[in-house]
Amino acid sequence: MNFIAKDTVRINRMIRVPQVRVIDADGNQMGVLATRDALTAAETAGLDLVEVAPTATPPVCRIMDYGKFKYQMSKKAKEAKKKQTVISVKEMKLRGKTEEHDFQFKLRNIKRFLEDGDKVKILIMFKGREITHTELGMGMLKRVAEELKDMATIETAPKLEGRSMTMIVAPAPQKVEKAKTEAAALAEYEAQSQAEKKE
Repeated sequence: MNFIAKDTVRINRMIRVPQVRVIDADGNQMGVLATRDALTAAETAGLDLVEVAPTATPPVCRIMDYGKFKYQMSKKAKEAKKKQTVISVKEMKLRGKTEEHDFQFKLRNIKRFLEDGDKVKILIMFKGREITHTELGMGMLKRVAEELKDMATIETAPKLEGRSMTMIVAPAPQKVEKAKTEAAALAEYEAQSQAEKKE
């Protein structure tokens, strides 16, 4: 049985119903008891009577060390929080006429973000009369998508919002892993080649 601890959980004399279904400290069913008898059983064991299923008829209570239970639940919550993967959305700005060197530099950054597990929002800014040539922006986003096809998926297709066009790409785990492995193999190969040249 999975028990959820809440700050509002009723324990011991806070349990006002006349009867409760009781589970002892070892997880064995004790059946339906008068609440006062359940409290006596908990006190005899030096433990607490904790209401774990208040909506059941009658409510289900468990005999346990409530302080220890709360500590374990908070520890589990912290562990679960640590295991959560936080995915952030990075932003990369480009222009419809971004020069090749600048494009390659920004593309490397986008790839690095994807390898780190982040999503990337690619933003094409249109200044002045550039807004009349949105096909340049669309072409740029299509090129980015083509360059990233081996490590990302397009989460949000290119769309025009005011004076900018956006597209969101997300890392594709298998593709990113493959790209990382290939990059590592290439780096190792280049390092070995450099070492052989020095010999």
